[in-house]
Amino acid sequence: MVDILTTPVTELKGVGPRKASALNKLGINTINDLLTYFPFRYEDVGVKDLTAVQDHQKVALKGIVATDPTVIRFGRYKSRLNFNLLIDHNVVRVTFFNQPYLSKKLQRGEEVILYGTYDVARQSLSGIKIIAEDTSQRNNFTGVYNSSKEIKAGTIKKLVHQAYENYHGSIRDIIPGSLRRKFRLLSREQMIKGMHFPVNAEEATQARRTAIFEEFFLFQAGLQELRKLRRQEQQGVKIDYDNKKLREFIQQIPFELTKAQKRVVNEICSDMHRPIHMNRLLQGDVGSGKTIVATIAMYAAVTAGWQSVLMAPTEILAEQHADKLATLLSPMGVNVALVTGNTVRNPRLRRELLTHIEHGDVDIIIGTQALIQERVHFAQLGLVIIDEQHRFGVEQRQTLLAKGGNPDVLTMTATPIPRTLAITTYGEMDLSVIDELPAGRKQVQTVWYNKKQVGQVRSLLREQLDQGAQAYVISPLIEKSAVIDLKNAEEVYQNLKDHFEPRYSVGLLHGNMTNDEKNQVMQAFKAGELAILASTTVIEVGVDVPNATVMVILDADRFGLAQLHQLRGRVGRGDQQSYCVLVADPKNDFGKKRMETMVATTNGFVIAQKDLELRGQGDLLGKKQSGLPSFKVGDPVTNLNILQVAQQAAHDIINADDYTTNNENRVLIEYLHQQIDNGSRA
Repeated sequence: MVDILTTPVTELKGVGPRKASALNKLGINTINDLLTYFPFRYEDVGVKDLTAVQDHQKVALKGIVATDPTVIRFGRYKSRLNFNLLIDHNVVRVTFFNQPYLSKKLQRGEEVILYGTYDVARQSLSGIKIIAEDTSQRNNFTGVYNSSKEIKAGTIKKLVHQAYENYHGSIRDIIPGSLRRKFRLLSREQMIKGMHFPVNAEEATQARRTAIFEEFFLFQAGLQELRKLRRQEQQGVKIDYDNKKLREFIQQIPFELTKAQKRVVNEICSDMHRPIHMNRLLQGDVGSGKTIVATIAMYAAVTAGWQSVLMAPTEILAEQHADKLATLLSPMGVNVALVTGNTVRNPRLRRELLTHIEHGDVDIIIGTQALIQERVHFAQLGLVIIDEQHRFGVEQRQTLLAKGGNPDVLTMTATPIPRTLAITTYGEMDLSVIDELPAGRKQVQTVWYNKKQVGQVRSLLREQLDQGAQAYVISPLIEKSAVIDLKNAEEVYQNLKDHFEPRYSVGLLHGNMTNDEKNQVMQAFKAGELAILASTTVIEVGVDVPNATVMVILDADRFGLAQLHQLRGRVGRGDQQSYCVLVADPKNDFGKKRMETMVATTNGFVIAQKDLELRGQGDLLGKKQSGLPSFKVGDPVTNLNILQVAQQAAHDIINADDYTTNNENRVLIEYLHQQIDNGSRA
């Protein structure tokens, strides 16, 4: 069925090529685009009684021009238009900035209606516009549209009105009726009318609520439909793991899994057991126990005769994973191999290892991007796990997946993902969340000192070092200034040496080191040969040094909240009380709020959401890399509750058994298929 609302805007009276081009630049190509080009705010231009006006309220006032308008010019394009307005017995001073042409519309002794911001103390109005005197046909509550130099807001408003008058009878409800009744939503025709032509603020708010839900719901429904289609197209491997062996292995783990870990293990194993392609994101806060969950999943694959691969971003992490897995899985008769650029430098031994992997003699392979080399082949690859997936490019991930017959994929991240991003950006993936820390794990105590309190920082450091602990001291990375970075690092390093050596040895890690040099320093720190590690680089996510109990972050206000939380996660990995010390003198409220947030909570998900709220969706990851789609009406941050409800509603409808046969879903299915077709042609 052809949707008449896809008619080009050029069918409207008065829209020629030039006006159509201006509309196109605003994203308005069709009648539907125009009808959903909503006002960004509303103005109540009904005349108010002066005694009822609040300070700095935008208001319409009606009075008589009491003095001749005077225009004062300053600068080339700047001007100020002044006159007095008589309202009953009150004189209001009116000023219009940079609108000198308005003086021709004002005559002394004439009655006018002005709209502007009222200052109670000064009894003055900062004018915005003159309202037409003929108010008989005018709605006092009116929308304000974004416009451009090529097309005025008033023109857009007239075209919207024309489009609604001509096509409102063709507006169909896309959201199924059962959902509209459940959430008390307006019909689509009522919503569009209420957004463009509300009688009052209450009507506009009600329409906006429906518009936000519809926008989020259709976005989420599109993601669910796409995921459903991809699952149908991409047949996955069915991993018939041995449940008895898996239970026996879990029972041998030297600690009790948390409820969250058990839940996530069940979600992953359920996916693996089905003949569909698993594409699941496992996110968990720092120290939540993602590695053991991954280990259980890999062992499950091994019991079914499949190989598993875990790709880590650095050699240190790969070696750490390999050591842990070998310790846990060797008693179960599982062979674990490590493949990195440095592990097998002897050509003969390397050939032997790769041959064993290719012939299936190795069950689990841990490695870095060395795994994607052409000479690495697998016998029967069933499960691919990617640790800190954002550290790898799309091509690297795809190259690894191509080495198997569409293996199941589990990606892991310790970087807290705000709920907003998790719902919007990762909506096409199944999501598992470990939202619980292991029992007995002590929370890291976070304190904030200014630079004048550095003596207290040294005292805390010395106290912990005297107890046999180790510490990190981090200074910020200055973009595009490796020379300054190195100078800062060396100054911090030298300062630490002056205060703590020879009793406690101090190491240095900076960006100018080679990978081998960095690895040597980190290994020395892990081995306890260094008591303090000064660094300008972010200590690798997942690096596990249980004896490190202090993280000092210098100029902490120059780090983002997510970075600070990741750094804090390098300590508190043992059974001793750990500390994170923020040293900062923030210059603004934004910096102060970040420090206060870090002190107030250790919950990475709370911090990530707060970071998104503080920095805004565009700035969190960069304007074009924010990960958040662009919505017309809804704001995923401030309207998070509606977003979550819409996501669940979309999931329930798209995945219902009667989704395609239920007649009330007919328009929704047509709409989604049209959007998917348009997307594939784009």
